[in-house]
Order: sequence, then structure tokens, then C-alpha cells
Amino acid sequence: MRALLVCSTALLVAVLAASPDVASAQMKLSPKAAGPGGPETRYFTSIDGLMDGNADVVLKETRQGKTVTSAVLDVCYPIAKNSDRKDRFVANLQVNGQTLTGTTQSFGEKSPVTIKLARKQSGDTFEFRGQISIGGVVTEVTSPDNSDLSEKEFLDNQTTDDGITAQPKDFTEVSPEAIAVKVKLDAATDFLKSLKGQDVEVTLASLSVGCDALRAGEQTINMSVDPERAGALLAKFKATPGVTAAGWTAGMVEMDRTIRFAAADWREGDKIARDKLAAAVSNVLSKTLAAKPVSSSFNAATGKLKLTFKRPNKDFPALELTDTIEVAGLVSSDKPGASDRLMLWIGSPQVTTADESNGAKLNLSDETSADEEGEQPDDNGSIEALARELKGQRWDADKSVWK
Repeated sequence: MRALLVCSTALLVAVLAASPDVASAQMKLSPKAAGPGGPETRYFTSIDGLMDGNADVVLKETRQGKTVTSAVLDVCYPIAKNSDRKDRFVANLQVNGQTLTGTTQSFGEKSPVTIKLARKQSGDTFEFRGQISIGGVVTEVTSPDNSDLSEKEFLDNQTTDDGITAQPKDFTEVSPEAIAVKVKLDAATDFLKSLKGQDVEVTLASLSVGCDALRAGEQTINMSVDPERAGALLAKFKATPGVTAAGWTAGMVEMDRTIRFAAADWREGDKIARDKLAAAVSNVLSKTLAAKPVSSSFNAATGKLKLTFKRPNKDFPALELTDTIEVAGLVSSDKPGASDRLMLWIGSPQVTTADESNGAKLNLSDETSADEEGEQPDDNGSIEALARELKGQRWDADKSVWK
């Protein structure tokens, strides 16, 4: 079970405050510091066994000395075993000595929830036993050896980084084709439907509404888009109802395989001369890879360049096997807006081998192991050769500057 719930405290407050049905269960996470002998807020971020160990839990207790005066239980969990869909409930618990009880309803499935927990303290550790019932499913709770957290410790363990940079100074920290939009959950469906038919690629994983999103009341949707359209598209998104943030994020570009060069010779008006640049790149790679260019194309949605080459396989020349090499690339301005510099990223070559000789074919399978897949094929100095051809600069990771 994940021992520590990573969620934004500020987000918890926002979603609870925004939900009239749970206003009474609002977890006020930033009370004024208590004076000597005053109330104290403590947190537990795990209760073993819930939903096969897949539940995210925050139990907030307010205490006067060692006496619990109030408690709020916030649980986020899969709606079914092995499901990516999540549901959540927040319950104000009644305190009767060391017994915590409460009833509520889950937000998504509207399932009735009943909680009955016995709490026992032994030194600095706490034990919880009892039952939590959601719909018709009863979970037996046996959770010994729990440690509580202070307000400061709890807050220190939270994160609010959504990875979105609204106005990056350049594309060294974020990727020019990768954009993200944070949208309120009640507006997310309409926003996603509005993307149908548009030249954007939505990251499938970002459609999953996780516990952080449920607690925040906001979902971050990641997309890939042609860098030349990214700025205008983000401006449009920012004006869309329900969108609370939009900007660039991490994507395909790796700085160690990126070149920056003067844009003057590679523009046609205000557009990048993509075909001219693709031809120049293909010419260089055909030499470094010792392969014949076959095709080049740009993805209409993402602007991603795909170059294809072929060469005789040298492992067993008598069989006349053929290597097909695919190389991905991306060209963009080196920063949002107008610039006199361009960036070119070139991915590692991906090689497949097949029998393309005349007559009967030898069927081949590639049984590369998982460990071997992590080793990228040698590109024979392709990045250095491209930098020379384009009179460009490479990225110095140690100094975080172009060299």
C-alpha cells in the first residue's frame, strides 16, 4: 500500500469548499497555530487493507491534549478491482471516546458509506480496527503501528506541481510540442469533446481522473501539437470556460539530442522551411547511418518528423536481409513567439530487419530482452554531424547553456 498520500493540501481545501454536499466535512488544513494547551491538528496518511491496499487515505484529527475532539476521513479508491476509475468520500466522524463512526455518500457512484473504527494509542503509535462499508462491500480494517504527522510535516509532504509552464523563457525545460491544460472536472468532458476533429493528440493516460484530480476538482490533460500552432492553441484554451491553467510541459525533446541554429536560412516567410530542412537532415543521416533515404513526412497534428532509411544488413550478408531505420525528429523555434533561432531534436534510430529479397522469404522475429531495449543503437555521430552541417550549438547539461 502506498504509505504516503501525495496530494495538494490547497487542492483538498478547494474541492471540498466547492462541494456544497460536503461543506460540513471540509478539512481545514491551515488552522491558526494553537497556543499552549490549545487544540492541535494531526494527520494519518494510511490505513492498511482498504481496497486491497489501493486506497489513498487522509484522516485528520483535532485533539485537545490526547483527547480527540473531531475527525474527518477522506478516502479515494478504485471503483472496482484493477480499475483506473476512482471514487472518493469525505466523512465527518463522530467521536465517542476511542470510537470513530460516521456515514456519508461517495461523490461519484453515490454509494452509501458507513464507518466504524476503534482507535487505540500505544506510546507514539496508533492502531485502527473496525469496518468501512461502501455500497454492499464491507472492508475489515486492521491497521496497527500507524504514526501521525503534525500540520507542518503533513504540508511538507504535499506537492502542487502540475508540470505546466505558462510562459517559458525558452524550450530547454519544456518541450515545444507538449502542452497541458488544467480544467475543472465538471467542464472536462465538454473540453475533451471540443478537441474531436482537431489536429491535436491527447495523451491517453491523462484522461484517467486520479485521486489528486478528484481532491483538486481539476484534471490536467496533456496533448501534443505542432509547435507552430501551440501558442495560438494555448491562447484559445485559456479563454475556454472551465480552464484554470494552460501552458507547455515536458515532452519528447531531450536536450542531449538537440541542436540550436540560426533560423535565417530555414524560413519561408514566417514559416519554417520544413521540407528543405528535412532534406538536409536526411542527407546527413544517410551518410552517418550508411543508409538510403526512403521517405520523410511531418505529422499534421504534432509536427513530428519521420525519416525512413534502408540499408543491407551486415550481420549475415549472404541472406540479403534489409535493415529499415526510422528516425523521429522535431523542429521548432527555440522559444515561444518570435525568435531568430530554431531547435532541431533528433531521436535515436529505430532499426528493424526483414527479408526483402526476391523469392521465398526468411521469417524473422526480434526477441530483444527488456534489458537490451534500454540500449539505444549507435547513430554513428549523427547529432555531431548535423550540428556541423547546420552550424549549430549543442546543449551543455553541466552548465545549462548552449555551447
